[in-house]
Amino acid sequence: MTTLTAAAWVDVLAPSEEVLRSVDAPWSRDEARNEPLLQAAEASAGRGDNDRPDLAAPVPMRRADRLFQLVQLIRGRRLSTAAFLAERLQVSLRTVYRDVADLAAQGVPIEGEAGVGYRMRSGFDLPPLMFTADEAKALVAAVRLAQPRLDAALSQQADSALSKILSVLPPATRAAAESLAVYAPSLGLDEATRSRLEAARVATEGRRKLHLRYVDLKDAASERTVRPLGCFFWGQVWTLAAWCEARNGFRSFRVDRIAELQVLDERFRDEPGQTLADMFRAVEADRG
Repeated sequence: MTTLTAAAWVDVLAPSEEVLRSVDAPWSRDEARNEPLLQAAEASAGRGDNDRPDLAAPVPMRRADRLFQLVQLIRGRRLSTAAFLAERLQVSLRTVYRDVADLAAQGVPIEGEAGVGYRMRSGFDLPPLMFTADEAKALVAAVRLAQPRLDAALSQQADSALSKILSVLPPATRAAAESLAVYAPSLGLDEATRSRLEAARVATEGRRKLHLRYVDLKDAASERTVRPLGCFFWGQVWTLAAWCEARNGFRSFRVDRIAELQVLDERFRDEPGQTLADMFRAVEADRG
Protein backbone atom coordinates (compact mmCIF):
# COMPACT_ATOMS: atom_id res chain seq x y z
CA MET A 1 0.00 0.00 0.00
CA THR A 2 1.27 3.43 -0.94
CA THR A 3 0.83 5.94 1.86
CA LEU A 4 1.49 9.60 1.24
CA THR A 5 3.71 10.81 4.08
CA ALA A 6 3.23 14.17 5.76
CA ALA A 7 6.32 15.54 4.00
CA ALA A 8 5.10 14.32 0.61
CA TRP A 9 1.67 15.80 1.25
CA VAL A 10 3.28 19.17 1.99
CA ASP A 11 4.87 18.95 -1.47
CA VAL A 12 1.50 18.16 -3.05
CA LEU A 13 -0.15 21.12 -1.37
CA ALA A 14 2.65 23.50 -2.24
CA PRO A 15 1.69 26.41 -4.50
CA SER A 16 2.09 25.90 -8.25
CA GLU A 17 5.06 27.32 -10.12
CA GLU A 18 2.83 30.12 -11.37
CA VAL A 19 2.13 31.20 -7.80
CA LEU A 20 5.75 30.81 -6.75
CA ARG A 21 6.86 33.14 -9.52
CA SER A 22 4.43 35.78 -8.27
CA VAL A 23 6.16 36.16 -4.90
CA ASP A 24 9.74 36.96 -3.96
CA ALA A 25 10.44 34.37 -1.25
CA PRO A 26 11.26 30.77 -2.33
CA TRP A 27 9.22 27.80 -1.06
CA SER A 28 10.66 26.49 2.19
CA ARG A 29 10.09 23.68 4.69
CA ASP A 30 9.92 26.41 7.33
CA GLU A 31 6.19 27.02 7.91
CA ALA A 32 6.75 30.60 9.03
CA ARG A 33 8.62 31.44 5.82
CA ASN A 34 5.94 29.71 3.74
CA GLU A 35 3.07 31.77 5.13
CA PRO A 36 3.29 34.47 2.41
CA LEU A 37 3.27 31.72 -0.23
CA LEU A 38 0.26 30.02 1.30
CA GLN A 39 -1.58 33.33 1.38
CA ALA A 40 -0.74 33.89 -2.26
CA ALA A 41 -1.90 30.37 -3.15
CA GLU A 42 -5.14 30.78 -1.26
CA ALA A 43 -5.79 34.15 -2.89
CA SER A 44 -5.31 32.63 -6.34
CA ALA A 45 -7.31 29.44 -5.74
CA GLY A 46 -10.61 28.87 -7.51
CA ARG A 47 -10.67 31.97 -9.72
CA GLY A 48 -10.70 29.93 -12.92
CA ASP A 49 -10.08 31.64 -16.20
CA ASN A 50 -11.43 35.04 -15.21
CA ASP A 51 -9.30 36.98 -12.70
CA ARG A 52 -11.98 39.59 -12.06
CA PRO A 53 -13.59 38.86 -8.68
CA ASP A 54 -17.31 38.28 -8.58
CA LEU A 55 -18.76 39.82 -5.43
CA ALA A 56 -21.90 37.66 -5.75
CA ALA A 57 -19.96 34.40 -6.07
CA PRO A 58 -19.26 32.15 -3.06
CA VAL A 59 -15.88 32.38 -1.38
CA PRO A 60 -13.50 30.04 -3.25
CA MET A 61 -12.07 27.02 -1.47
CA ARG A 62 -8.46 27.20 -0.34
CA ARG A 63 -6.17 25.50 -2.82
CA ALA A 64 -4.90 23.09 -0.18
CA ASP A 65 -8.47 22.09 0.70
CA ARG A 66 -9.40 21.82 -2.97
CA LEU A 67 -6.51 19.49 -3.76
CA PHE A 68 -7.34 17.31 -0.79
CA GLN A 69 -11.01 17.18 -1.82
CA LEU A 70 -9.98 16.40 -5.40
CA VAL A 71 -8.04 13.36 -4.21
CA GLN A 72 -11.01 12.23 -2.13
CA LEU A 73 -13.42 12.55 -5.07
CA ILE A 74 -11.17 10.58 -7.42
CA ARG A 75 -10.58 7.90 -4.77
CA GLY A 76 -14.30 7.45 -4.21
CA ARG A 77 -15.24 6.59 -7.82
CA ARG A 78 -14.10 4.14 -10.46
CA LEU A 79 -13.77 6.92 -13.01
CA SER A 80 -14.27 10.66 -12.57
CA THR A 81 -14.54 13.00 -15.53
CA ALA A 82 -13.08 16.48 -15.39
CA ALA A 83 -16.57 17.90 -15.86
CA PHE A 84 -17.83 16.02 -12.78
CA LEU A 85 -14.85 17.18 -10.70
CA ALA A 86 -15.23 20.78 -11.86
CA GLU A 87 -18.92 20.77 -10.90
CA ARG A 88 -18.31 19.28 -7.46
CA LEU A 89 -15.42 21.64 -6.69
CA GLN A 90 -17.09 24.64 -8.37
CA VAL A 91 -14.04 25.48 -10.48
CA SER A 92 -13.27 25.58 -14.19
CA LEU A 93 -12.13 22.60 -16.27
CA ARG A 94 -8.81 24.33 -16.71
CA THR A 95 -8.36 24.44 -12.93
CA VAL A 96 -9.12 20.70 -12.67
CA TYR A 97 -6.58 19.85 -15.38
CA ARG A 98 -3.95 21.97 -13.65
CA ASP A 99 -4.65 20.51 -10.21
CA VAL A 100 -4.55 16.91 -11.46
CA ALA A 101 -1.25 17.60 -13.23
CA ASP A 102 0.19 19.11 -10.04
CA LEU A 103 -0.90 16.12 -7.95
CA ALA A 104 0.48 13.62 -10.45
CA ALA A 105 3.79 15.50 -10.62
CA GLN A 106 4.12 15.19 -6.84
CA GLY A 107 3.62 11.42 -6.86
CA VAL A 108 -0.11 10.99 -6.32
CA PRO A 109 -0.91 7.91 -8.50
CA ILE A 110 -3.72 9.37 -10.61
CA GLU A 111 -4.32 7.58 -13.90
CA GLY A 112 -6.22 8.94 -16.90
CA GLU A 113 -6.22 11.96 -19.13
CA ALA A 114 -8.20 15.04 -20.03
CA GLY A 115 -11.32 14.23 -22.03
CA VAL A 116 -11.54 10.65 -20.72
CA GLY A 117 -11.51 10.64 -16.93
CA TYR A 118 -9.35 9.98 -13.91
CA ARG A 119 -9.01 7.21 -11.36
CA MET A 120 -6.73 6.45 -8.45
CA ARG A 121 -4.35 3.54 -8.76
CA SER A 122 -5.09 0.87 -6.14
CA GLY A 123 -3.08 0.86 -2.92
CA PHE A 124 -3.02 4.63 -2.41
CA ASP A 125 -3.90 5.90 1.03
CA LEU A 126 -3.87 9.10 3.05
CA PRO A 127 -3.37 9.77 6.75
CA PRO A 128 -6.52 9.46 8.91
CA LEU A 129 -9.04 12.28 8.56
CA MET A 130 -10.83 14.26 11.24
CA PHE A 131 -14.54 14.91 10.88
CA THR A 132 -16.21 18.25 11.44
CA ALA A 133 -19.08 18.54 13.91
CA ASP A 134 -21.65 18.56 11.08
CA GLU A 135 -20.02 15.55 9.40
CA ALA A 136 -20.11 13.64 12.68
CA LYS A 137 -23.80 14.50 13.08
CA ALA A 138 -24.48 13.25 9.55
CA LEU A 139 -22.79 9.94 10.35
CA VAL A 140 -24.82 9.52 13.54
CA ALA A 141 -28.03 10.29 11.66
CA ALA A 142 -27.18 7.84 8.86
CA VAL A 143 -26.45 5.00 11.27
CA ARG A 144 -29.55 5.66 13.36
CA LEU A 145 -31.73 5.66 10.26
CA ALA A 146 -30.12 2.53 8.84
CA GLN A 147 -29.81 0.26 11.86
CA PRO A 148 -33.51 -0.66 12.29
CA ARG A 149 -33.73 -1.38 8.57
CA LEU A 150 -30.61 -3.54 8.15
CA ASP A 151 -30.06 -7.20 8.82
CA ALA A 152 -28.61 -8.04 12.21
CA ALA A 153 -25.00 -8.44 11.06
CA LEU A 154 -24.84 -5.14 9.14
CA SER A 155 -26.64 -3.30 11.93
CA GLN A 156 -24.05 -4.49 14.43
CA GLN A 157 -21.14 -3.53 12.16
CA ALA A 158 -22.65 -0.07 11.56
CA ASP A 159 -22.83 0.49 15.31
CA SER A 160 -19.25 -0.73 15.74
CA ALA A 161 -17.95 1.55 12.97
CA LEU A 162 -19.74 4.57 14.43
CA SER A 163 -18.34 3.86 17.89
CA LYS A 164 -14.80 3.79 16.50
CA ILE A 165 -15.33 7.10 14.73
CA LEU A 166 -16.86 8.81 17.75
CA SER A 167 -14.08 7.55 20.02
CA VAL A 168 -11.42 9.59 18.20
CA LEU A 169 -13.39 12.83 17.96
CA PRO A 170 -12.76 15.79 20.24
CA PRO A 171 -15.08 15.68 23.28
CA ALA A 172 -17.18 18.66 22.18
CA THR A 173 -17.65 17.27 18.65
CA ARG A 174 -18.55 13.86 20.00
CA ALA A 175 -21.05 15.29 22.49
CA ALA A 176 -22.73 17.36 19.76
CA ALA A 177 -23.01 14.31 17.48
CA GLU A 178 -24.38 12.00 20.17
CA SER A 179 -26.98 14.57 21.24
CA LEU A 180 -28.36 14.88 17.70
CA ALA A 181 -32.17 14.93 17.90
CA VAL A 182 -32.70 12.53 14.99
CA TYR A 183 -34.07 9.07 15.70
CA ALA A 184 -35.56 6.17 13.75
CA PRO A 185 -37.95 3.84 15.58
CA SER A 186 -37.79 0.17 14.71
CA LEU A 187 -39.90 -0.95 11.75
CA GLY A 188 -40.62 -4.20 13.49
CA LEU A 189 -38.79 -6.53 11.09
CA ASP A 190 -39.25 -9.99 12.54
CA GLU A 191 -36.20 -12.14 13.13
CA ALA A 192 -37.05 -14.53 10.30
CA THR A 193 -37.20 -11.68 7.77
CA ARG A 194 -33.93 -10.18 9.04
CA SER A 195 -32.29 -13.58 8.81
CA ARG A 196 -33.46 -14.11 5.23
CA LEU A 197 -32.35 -10.58 4.34
CA GLU A 198 -28.87 -11.30 5.63
CA ALA A 199 -28.69 -14.62 3.79
CA ALA A 200 -29.82 -12.99 0.55
CA ARG A 201 -27.27 -10.19 0.92
CA VAL A 202 -24.39 -12.55 1.65
CA ALA A 203 -25.37 -14.79 -1.28
CA THR A 204 -25.49 -11.76 -3.57
CA GLU A 205 -22.00 -10.70 -2.50
CA GLY A 206 -20.70 -14.26 -2.90
CA ARG A 207 -22.41 -14.79 -6.29
CA ARG A 208 -24.23 -17.89 -5.08
CA LYS A 209 -27.59 -19.04 -6.34
CA LEU A 210 -30.64 -19.22 -4.10
CA HIS A 211 -33.53 -21.64 -4.00
CA LEU A 212 -36.72 -19.91 -2.88
CA ARG A 213 -40.17 -20.95 -1.81
CA TYR A 214 -42.16 -17.78 -2.35
CA VAL A 215 -45.73 -16.77 -1.55
CA ASP A 216 -46.99 -13.82 -3.59
CA LEU A 217 -49.63 -11.24 -2.60
CA LYS A 218 -52.38 -13.57 -3.87
CA ASP A 219 -51.06 -16.32 -1.57
CA ALA A 220 -49.93 -18.37 -4.55
CA ALA A 221 -46.85 -20.43 -3.66
CA SER A 222 -44.01 -21.24 -6.03
CA GLU A 223 -40.48 -22.58 -5.93
CA ARG A 224 -37.64 -21.34 -8.08
CA THR A 225 -33.88 -20.98 -8.36
CA VAL A 226 -32.61 -17.45 -8.79
CA ARG A 227 -29.41 -15.47 -9.23
CA PRO A 228 -29.57 -12.73 -6.56
CA LEU A 229 -28.55 -9.30 -7.84
CA GLY A 230 -29.34 -6.84 -5.05
CA CYS A 231 -31.43 -6.04 -1.99
CA PHE A 232 -33.59 -2.91 -2.14
CA PHE A 233 -35.35 -1.03 0.64
CA TRP A 234 -38.59 0.76 -0.24
CA GLY A 235 -39.41 2.58 2.98
CA GLN A 236 -41.55 -0.23 4.40
CA VAL A 237 -40.33 -3.48 2.89
CA TRP A 238 -37.19 -5.05 1.46
CA THR A 239 -37.16 -6.72 -1.95
CA LEU A 240 -34.66 -9.04 -3.58
CA ALA A 241 -33.94 -8.34 -7.24
CA ALA A 242 -32.87 -11.47 -9.07
CA TRP A 243 -32.62 -13.28 -12.38
CA CYS A 244 -35.18 -16.07 -12.20
CA GLU A 245 -34.07 -19.21 -14.00
CA ALA A 246 -37.61 -20.61 -14.04
CA ARG A 247 -39.09 -17.49 -15.69
CA ASN A 248 -35.94 -16.66 -17.65
CA GLY A 249 -36.20 -13.02 -16.68
CA PHE A 250 -35.79 -10.43 -13.94
CA ARG A 251 -38.03 -10.74 -10.91
CA SER A 252 -38.46 -8.90 -7.61
CA PHE A 253 -39.34 -10.78 -4.42
CA ARG A 254 -40.53 -9.27 -1.16
CA VAL A 255 -38.19 -10.62 1.50
CA ASP A 256 -40.97 -10.85 4.08
CA ARG A 257 -42.93 -13.13 1.72
CA ILE A 258 -40.10 -15.59 1.15
CA ALA A 259 -41.26 -18.67 3.07
CA GLU A 260 -38.00 -20.57 2.70
CA LEU A 261 -34.57 -19.55 1.43
CA GLN A 262 -31.68 -21.91 0.78
CA VAL A 263 -28.22 -20.71 -0.26
CA LEU A 264 -26.87 -23.16 -2.85
CA ASP A 265 -23.25 -24.15 -3.36
CA GLU A 266 -23.55 -23.34 -7.07
CA ARG A 267 -22.03 -20.01 -8.01
CA PHE A 268 -22.85 -17.86 -11.03
CA ARG A 269 -21.06 -15.35 -13.21
CA ASP A 270 -22.40 -12.23 -14.82
CA GLU A 271 -23.77 -13.01 -18.24
CA PRO A 272 -24.91 -10.51 -20.87
CA GLY A 273 -28.53 -9.56 -20.34
CA GLN A 274 -28.70 -10.99 -16.80
CA THR A 275 -26.83 -8.44 -14.68
CA LEU A 276 -28.06 -5.76 -12.30
CA ALA A 277 -27.06 -3.10 -14.84
CA ASP A 278 -29.14 -4.92 -17.46
CA MET A 279 -32.10 -4.91 -15.07
CA PHE A 280 -31.77 -1.15 -14.53
CA ARG A 281 -31.69 -0.61 -18.29
CA ALA A 282 -34.79 -2.78 -18.71
CA VAL A 283 -36.65 -0.77 -16.06
CA GLU A 284 -35.70 2.51 -17.75
CA ALA A 285 -36.82 1.15 -21.11
CA ASP A 286 -40.20 0.14 -19.67
CA ARG A 287 -40.66 3.64 -18.30
CA GLY A 288 -40.23 4.95 -21.82
